[in-house]
Amino acid sequence: MTTRTRRSQRRTEALSRERIVEAAVELLDAAGEGGLTFRALTERLATGPGAIYWHVANKDELLGAATDAVVAAALAVGPTGPPDPPQDGVRAVALGLFDATDEHPWLAAQLSTRLSRGPWASVTPRIFESVGRRVRALGVPEGDWFTATSALVHYILGAVGQNAANTANARTLGPDTNRAGFLDSASRAWEELDPDDYPFVRAVAKQLRDHDDREQLLAGVDFVLTGITARHLPGGQAHTPPAT
Repeated sequence: MTTRTRRSQRRTEALSRERIVEAAVELLDAAGEGGLTFRALTERLATGPGAIYWHVANKDELLGAATDAVVAAALAVGPTGPPDPPQDGVRAVALGLFDATDEHPWLAAQLSTRLSRGPWASVTPRIFESVGRRVRALGVPEGDWFTATSALVHYILGAVGQNAANTANARTLGPDTNRAGFLDSASRAWEELDPDDYPFVRAVAKQLRDHDDREQLLAGVDFVLTGITARHLPGGQAHTPPAT
């Protein structure tokens, strides 16, 4: 009995929670949420379900852990060395999440679920902390930290979520459909709308065709940052608060 227990402990130690989460991310990337089952996970890890249940209680916990791991890696990407200017830091957060949702098609839906259903769990505080530190470094008054940070987080997540949805929809149109062709078709459809009912949409149809998603994301971040500095800082200029 003692020998069997020791072997079980060694297997449990060798199969870490981190390795389980890594395998879960691989399955999610390959087959989406429907492809993440404990049976598929045990096959990939060449282990029994008991060893996995030792580390995670159920699929929901596993999805949360996978989401948190990908987000943590995305937010860790950025300049090294001295602290980056706050505005550049916010842009790095936005691009990190953008690239993560592009690389992991399942992530956008999970972010929406985790943020709305469990805002106390690790994903929401992690994103809010990453953006909020930059807002504080801008010199925004403390009473406005939550509102300013919320505005940036809501914009970033909305933009990256919409891009992920567009990418997913494009995939359903078949392997021969690429981004340029999809946008060209959408742009042509806008140009054919009734000019009396849709004068603005027709006017920006070419911009839809030619726009770059990453540049558009960063432009939106800059719009929000400009509004924050104009509203909350003297003279509308971002500044670093004095050291205490």
